[in-house]
Amino acid sequence: MRLRAAALVVALVGALVGIGQPLAASATVATAPTPVVVGNKLVDSRTNTTWVPHGANWPSFEYACSEGWAYSQADDTAAAAAAMQSWGINTVRVPLNQNCWLGSDASDYGTATGYRAAVAAWVGILNAHGIVVILDLHWSAPTGQHALGQWPMADSNSIPFWTSVATAYAGNPSIIFDAFNEPYSIWNNATNSYSFQLTWNCWQNGGCQAPLVTTNQVPVTGAGAGTFTVVGMSQLVTAIRAGGAAQPIMLGGLNYSNDLSGWLAHKPSDSQLVVSWHNYPGQDSCGYTAACWNAATSSVATSVPIITGEFGETDGGSTSMTSYMIWADSKGIGYLPWAWWNADDVSGDAALYALFQGTDFAPHAPTGTNYKAHLTTLLPRSYHTLPAPMTAPPLQTSLAPQSAAMTPTTPAEVRPISAPQLQQLILSSQRDFRISTG
Repeated sequence: MRLRAAALVVALVGALVGIGQPLAASATVATAPTPVVVGNKLVDSRTNTTWVPHGANWPSFEYACSEGWAYSQADDTAAAAAAMQSWGINTVRVPLNQNCWLGSDASDYGTATGYRAAVAAWVGILNAHGIVVILDLHWSAPTGQHALGQWPMADSNSIPFWTSVATAYAGNPSIIFDAFNEPYSIWNNATNSYSFQLTWNCWQNGGCQAPLVTTNQVPVTGAGAGTFTVVGMSQLVTAIRAGGAAQPIMLGGLNYSNDLSGWLAHKPSDSQLVVSWHNYPGQDSCGYTAACWNAATSSVATSVPIITGEFGETDGGSTSMTSYMIWADSKGIGYLPWAWWNADDVSGDAALYALFQGTDFAPHAPTGTNYKAHLTTLLPRSYHTLPAPMTAPPLQTSLAPQSAAMTPTTPAEVRPISAPQLQQLILSSQRDFRISTG
């Protein structure tokens, strides 16, 4: 997300009780889908059926820690996960902060161990409610810099970050990795030229020099000015695989993950890659129409799956969101709007993006009401309630989620089945996906 969420007024996260080490805490039985890439689709490996993500972005792990007030916002609870599930949400994207995960900045809140444990607890709750989690490198910074915003591209510290994250979640088949949120170039209006232009070659292989930037994503001038060496997507994919993780990896293109023109020609060599596409009104010069979306995705759509990692609307309406979702549904493209915020706790554009309002997670008009209503149209006409979600012993017993209904995603993905058949599927999943401790 390009807009910094400084307007948030959120209570400090409650104390986490009974949390063990992050690696063991991430182990989970497969109550959530287990997506893998097959051709240009994602498939739930439990059932070998096409799986399309319909979800939400859950911000705060990227900024709360670096702003010094908590690890995340306070609604990382079973009640929040159950509310998402009741909407028909099957995927949640969790933006992370590189420095907070690595513990490389003494000014950040808490410790790296505490941060990782908080992430693991939330991942466990979401998975137990049938929700796939996308872990996204959202805020980063080169050595000596504070990770208080988005940088043009990954840096050398992104390699140990991803190897560490991948090691922690290698045993969790209900995870997807999003290698770098929004790669971008920097345009200088005064000179009518680029201050920094990220090329597809540097996107792929790294090695170019990018400027140190402010929280407004402009080059630092005067004291503190400098550059850093960009790390490319190939290196990030290698770092993830070095951690033993085989799950799908999302890669965003240029122009804040909106430009996919060179994605296929420059993608790293890996069989589990997914296009991460961000699509906001006004993000490119073409327009917000089906013709433009067809043109933007045509170069990749027949070869790899596409997930709309971010989209949204801040004009006070919901027409653009609706138009895009209808088009994406027709193409089998999943989407996750920005953002699962409480409208009571945010202001400005953040409030316009906010999907819910109040402690009962009621949909916030117009964005949330529109989104929930649209997801309802995708639900099968007949579905069953699953038993209480399971958690992996022995850790996080104090955070065990409450019983919640599993809501299937789309008619194309889930066919109505009988209660005995459903129970058999659950038992089969328990046998086939064993808990991993590393």
